[in-house]
Amino acid sequence: MYQAIVFLPLLGFLIAGLFGRVIGARPAELVTTGLLFVSAILAWVTFISVGYGHAALNVPVIANWMNSGALHVDWALRVDTLTSVMLVVVTSVSALVHLYSIGYMHEDPARQRFFAYLSLFTFAMLMLVTSDNLVQMFFGWEGVGLASYLLIGFWYEKPSANAAAIKAFVVNRVGDFGFALGIFMIFALTGSVAFDQIFAAAPGLAGKPIHAFGLTMDAMTLTCLLLFMGAMGKSAQFLLHTWLPDAMEGPTPVSALIHAATMVTAGVFMVARLSPLFEQAPVALSVVTVVGATTAIFAATVGLVQNDIKRVIAYSTCSQLGYMFVALGVGGYSLAIFHLFTHAFFKALLFLGAGSVIHAMHHEQDMRNMGGLRKDIPFTFWMMTIGTLALTGFPFTAGFYSKDAIIEASYAASAHSGAAVYGFLMTLIAAGLTSFYSWRLVFMTFYGTRAGAGHDDHGHAHAHDDHGHHAHGHHAPHESPIVMLVPLALLAIGALLAGIVFNGHFIGHAYDEFWKGSLFTGAGNHLLHDMHDVPAVAVYGATVMMVLGFLGSLYVYVIAPGTAQRIAAQHQLVYKFLLNKWYFDELYNFIFVRPAFWLGRLFWKGGDGRIIDGLGPDGISARVIDVTNRVVKLQTGYVYHYAFAMLIGVAVIITWYLVGGVR
Repeated sequence: MYQAIVFLPLLGFLIAGLFGRVIGARPAELVTTGLLFVSAILAWVTFISVGYGHAALNVPVIANWMNSGALHVDWALRVDTLTSVMLVVVTSVSALVHLYSIGYMHEDPARQRFFAYLSLFTFAMLMLVTSDNLVQMFFGWEGVGLASYLLIGFWYEKPSANAAAIKAFVVNRVGDFGFALGIFMIFALTGSVAFDQIFAAAPGLAGKPIHAFGLTMDAMTLTCLLLFMGAMGKSAQFLLHTWLPDAMEGPTPVSALIHAATMVTAGVFMVARLSPLFEQAPVALSVVTVVGATTAIFAATVGLVQNDIKRVIAYSTCSQLGYMFVALGVGGYSLAIFHLFTHAFFKALLFLGAGSVIHAMHHEQDMRNMGGLRKDIPFTFWMMTIGTLALTGFPFTAGFYSKDAIIEASYAASAHSGAAVYGFLMTLIAAGLTSFYSWRLVFMTFYGTRAGAGHDDHGHAHAHDDHGHHAHGHHAPHESPIVMLVPLALLAIGALLAGIVFNGHFIGHAYDEFWKGSLFTGAGNHLLHDMHDVPAVAVYGATVMMVLGFLGSLYVYVIAPGTAQRIAAQHQLVYKFLLNKWYFDELYNFIFVRPAFWLGRLFWKGGDGRIIDGLGPDGISARVIDVTNRVVKLQTGYVYHYAFAMLIGVAVIITWYLVGGVR
């Protein structure tokens, strides 16, 4: 059964990718979607049997992969509670995205290729979460990077899509370099890349020094920081976050798949899986907390002023990932996975709901050209309202149980960690900002009136659509087809109930039994117990901030329209700073991109063109051609020229013979 969960999406990729043109678009859609639903059903069976049925750890070995000296790598599937949770998240969201895409992509002539890429991405992610060693994890890690490049740049006719795909690929390679170094470090310290051997050796590595970069450092701290560098890239954490918003250039279903439940959560999963290592590196955990908290507040501030509906949700994803890393940093690994689990439902719901809005608006993405849509697309309106309630942490929705618990945990850990104090403050403030920009999206999209002239709350603009064409608002907005609405309804159920149903097992009374043998916490880690003693400011602080954010957004965008323009006009510097995303793209372009292009041109034109080609093969061949061009002029075609040359030759030979040839 476990092999079927992983390899059915691969089978779908092969059928749609190799035979898509032969069987046609509709069979390719049905085959890939059907196989994903089978995989999702089996994943839920696994989740119930492993997580609730307490099935023993299962590691079926598929094949021996490689042996080189002390390095021994098997191709094996590690199935425990953590794996089963990720299997449910990946396959469920992917299956619904496949189903949704049948309606959303129905006009695209390259649907077979799109569905093949979706299935390839799902297979790579499943290989990542079922890995039993670091090499296999790295294979899945790079696989999702490749598939995301293909999906983000799916509409390769658009220069912006190509640029976004390359940007995502390159930025992720920066993090992956650190991840690879971390794997090398682990092998050097433990002599193995298999999780069981690594975890067994981890306690003995605590406090062990290592000489690196000319310094003496704590081995586990350096190793975990390198591993976390990989997580920063894949999960779009602060400084390596710039690829995530640009990835919105891909089709909307890609945004839901990559940015809601799968690729961006790979870093969170990796840190949770390697919790036995991180528990031995408190300094590294503090860095994780600080980076996560900074990401949460940074993305929340930028989300306040974005006008593209997908970019608002993208920055929301970035911010929520920051929450997950705060949970990991304070030692609440189950809290991070719980928020990953609930976040998958309501964030996929929001992305697919945004796709339904874009579909209704004839591929318009700029919220400033929307308004009043709740009457035209009421079902989509209610689905996105449910997603917004869950995201902002409305009581008894999924986000209320997972996100608020992270804020409580960071407060509980603040007694022992300065980083946790920072994490608590930033996540609490970010909760209010999240509520503000989330309801801003709802009010700008579904309330007010649609001017159609591009007048907005921050200026004038006209967005490019999801397919790279200019949007037109001449036709009345319309509700999406049923094949797109069913996934919204199913995800809405998860957004409402995932928290209340699974709270007890993920972080509550059944924690020990549910996570047994899957997540590791040190003997001094009593975070979940300490959370019961936090004061009211931590328990109810997030809810208060959520209400304040809602009221602020309601006033600015519904009660007193035009307030946003006045605020933006009065604080131009702050507004432009946020609108330009803290100028990270411009900064990176100045520091890295332009020098890299200059260096590339130098080596290309100066080194390769002038030196290597000029003095090398091309230079020699050019000189030969020059000589032959001159020699060929001697062949005039006149007999008397040739006779004259022969006479000169005879004269030269006789002269040589008479003067120097006789001794």
